[in-house]
Amino acid sequence: MQLRRFITLIGLAALGLAFAQQQTLTIYSGREQSLVEPLVKQFQAETGIRVQVRYGKDAQILAALQEEGSRSPADIFWANTAGALGQAASKGLLRPLGDTLLRQPLAFVPVSKAWVPVTVRLRVLAYNPQKLKPEELPASILDLPRFAQEKGLVGRVGWTPTYSSFQDMVAGMIALYGEGRTREWLSAMKALNPKSYASNPAMLDAIRAGEVDLGSTNHYYVVRFRRAGYNLGLHYFKDGDAGNLALVTGAGILKTSKNLVAANRFLTYLLSPKGQQYFAGAVGEYPLVKGVVADAHLLPLEEALAKSPKLDFEKLPLDQALRLLRELGIL
Repeated sequence: MQLRRFITLIGLAALGLAFAQQQTLTIYSGREQSLVEPLVKQFQAETGIRVQVRYGKDAQILAALQEEGSRSPADIFWANTAGALGQAASKGLLRPLGDTLLRQPLAFVPVSKAWVPVTVRLRVLAYNPQKLKPEELPASILDLPRFAQEKGLVGRVGWTPTYSSFQDMVAGMIALYGEGRTREWLSAMKALNPKSYASNPAMLDAIRAGEVDLGSTNHYYVVRFRRAGYNLGLHYFKDGDAGNLALVTGAGILKTSKNLVAANRFLTYLLSPKGQQYFAGAVGEYPLVKGVVADAHLLPLEEALAKSPKLDFEKLPLDQALRLLRELGIL
């Protein structure tokens, strides 16, 4: 009997391995390929689950998911920002998640319980310390256009209007200051004749090379450039300012998913010590589970979060921000 039971267990294990190897988990990712592909490959190697990733901007992915409807092959929406995840939840695209997943993150667990927060970043101002002194930089992002005009920086400011984190920041400005004030700010920024970049690394490389002198970005890009030995300044605005907006990455399982077991394993992996340490070490983001060591050069998570405005990150008016950016000819 024991031998027969042993053989049965071996057979079940082999079937389980074969099942894992046959699965293909399809992820629609708003996270950049260069940032997360190593972690995806690590997950594949450790689980035997094949992963197919379609990369794009959060807004593009949301549009694609709505167009595909019930025909979508996607199992997971892995977003760059909470605003996009909130949109997906409000449109009924995501499945509710269980408490086993949702009780792990230290912060930003959404009321909808339709997605899980994975990491957090802060918007900051990156600048060339050879051209600008930290004590002269503005206290609010609202003052950035005036500051740039006074310092003769017309044509010397960079921005990334097609990037989802920038769009979420604009949505945060609308939530904090209203659409009218945000429209004025965008118009004043546009009058500076800023140089547009498709990505944050491209903009920071332009600051390093002297093409532009400053630009709003996510903190971890500055961390990565500094690790590479480049001299870039990092400026926080006053506490509660939209220029310091905390941006939450996260992931949810789509209602179209046909691989629920694999999808849950992937979300669990993102919140595992190994997954979280990857984000902290290789990317420079803040981890959101206990026991993971963040970059020693960063502010402690509690101090960083105190700099961000207190908003419902799941309900950022992203559609309103995109409409405003299009109306002003920025997108």
